[in-house]
Amino acid sequence: MSDKISRKNFLKTTGSALAVASLGFPSIILPRKKEKLGVALVGLGNYSTSRLAPGLQQTEHCELRGIVTGSPSKIPVWQERYGIPDGNVYNYQTMHELASNDDIDVVYIVVPTGLHAKYAINAAEAGKHVWCEKPMAMNVDECQSIIDAVNKNDVQLAIGYRMQHEPNTRTIIRYGKEETYGSVTGVQTGAGYNGSHPEGNWRRDAELGGGALYDMGVYPINAARYATSMEPVAASGIQRSERSEMYSEVDETTVFELEFPGGVIAKGETSFGKSMNYLDVECTDGWYNLRPFQSYSGVQGETSDGTKLPPDPNHQQARQMDNEALAIKEGRPPVVPGSEGLRDIRIVRAIMMSSDKGGSQIKL
Repeated sequence: MSDKISRKNFLKTTGSALAVASLGFPSIILPRKKEKLGVALVGLGNYSTSRLAPGLQQTEHCELRGIVTGSPSKIPVWQERYGIPDGNVYNYQTMHELASNDDIDVVYIVVPTGLHAKYAINAAEAGKHVWCEKPMAMNVDECQSIIDAVNKNDVQLAIGYRMQHEPNTRTIIRYGKEETYGSVTGVQTGAGYNGSHPEGNWRRDAELGGGALYDMGVYPINAARYATSMEPVAASGIQRSERSEMYSEVDETTVFELEFPGGVIAKGETSFGKSMNYLDVECTDGWYNLRPFQSYSGVQGETSDGTKLPPDPNHQQARQMDNEALAIKEGRPPVVPGSEGLRDIRIVRAIMMSSDKGGSQIKL
């Protein structure tokens, strides 16, 4: 690696000059000739295995170069499949050693939500850019601690809201901002699936961030925000579990309402016991929707004037990672910064508080 600038040494010699890059100037963190950024995946569960690792085989601006796992049995499988050298394999106790590895530029946190803050901060303190899966963390304080860590270490933070990179979703966001069909008057949205989780699955564990609201509810919450191009001023909701033997610690289903400025209401729902996947937006001069709105593929919709929003065939996670890698390479802010994750978690916690109080409205 002698032909590469050591980021650790670079930080020592340049100090606060890195602040220049955060203001929009070309990145001085990485050499121009570095065509692809090296990504290390932290957590080799289903999402890393089925979506992120395959997606990284399709990316133009980043590639899979490292793994962090607590499961030794997975290591030879991943090494053989993706050609990962021994020096780029870590466990959760040795993760800090990433600091001296110039092969790795970005660390992608893909562990259960309750562990996001711990390992995202570890990655930032190792001097690596951080991509963190949604939801960002368990509460606002944890979200802020991640933001503080990346700011302190002059690295970038992006949250894994893949939908904000998806073309039809980008169109919906534009409709809201430009008021293409007039001002938004109401939103109805839901994300969930009819399934179950076996004993030991983290989605049943409150401390790890289980429950439908954390796992799936951030999709309709985030959608209500980007569809209206506004931030809610109040939230209310009710959480329940019909299969209490399975979801005794967490919600199986949550229904909620968000109030936006001007009295605009977004009604949302999420569940482990009901399949749903829709985003419907009513406006003063028409309407538009996405059905499905948060699937890994096939996101499509239509508008009141007959405009069709056909499915995009490309890999969503590959697009997401490429967009965020390009932002790092060009010294631009991320497409989906940490502030996005924090805002959603503030809403999640307000909905939970509302449910504890019988569904009363909580000001944001």
